[in-house]
Amino acid sequence: MPKAKGKSRRHKYSYNLNRKRLYRSARRRAAPRIACSHIRHAWDPHKSVAQNLAEMGLAEDPNKAVPIPKKLLGMEVDSDGQQPGKKIVRKPYVVNEMELEASLPEKKSNTLSRDLIDYVRYMIQNHGENYKEMARDEKNYYQDTPKQIKRKINVYKNFYPEEYKNFIASLKPEKMEVQ
Repeated sequence: MPKAKGKSRRHKYSYNLNRKRLYRSARRRAAPRIACSHIRHAWDPHKSVAQNLAEMGLAEDPNKAVPIPKKLLGMEVDSDGQQPGKKIVRKPYVVNEMELEASLPEKKSNTLSRDLIDYVRYMIQNHGENYKEMARDEKNYYQDTPKQIKRKINVYKNFYPEEYKNFIASLKPEKMEVQ
């Protein structure tokens, strides 16, 4: 096969190009990446990070925001809690929206694959609680050990407790008919 064109050609290094300056200017122009949408919408690109955070009522340095109290024998702490020179919060809605979002209950996104659910149901249906028998079953394609199978069944129990109870309840009449 012939070689790709241009691969055999020697590439020359450009000594006149200042790569440090190019890198610095690209970094300077880049805006800070902000994950929270509330902060992103209230952000003013013409102000510094410290000024933006102070206007929103957020702390730039957590060590300065919540200092460790000095409990010396002769010192008393002011009961006001106000520090002299504290900045005025001009955008309190940002903190309020973030607190509201944080107080919402977290929805469960834990799901199992359909294949794993079918596998666990098949094993329980055919072998009950005998994990050693399950490990020797021909449908055990991944050659799971008895402990691994038990762990998978426990995961299924934890993710879908109602479905598991209904499934076990539906198995009991079948066992009664067989005996």
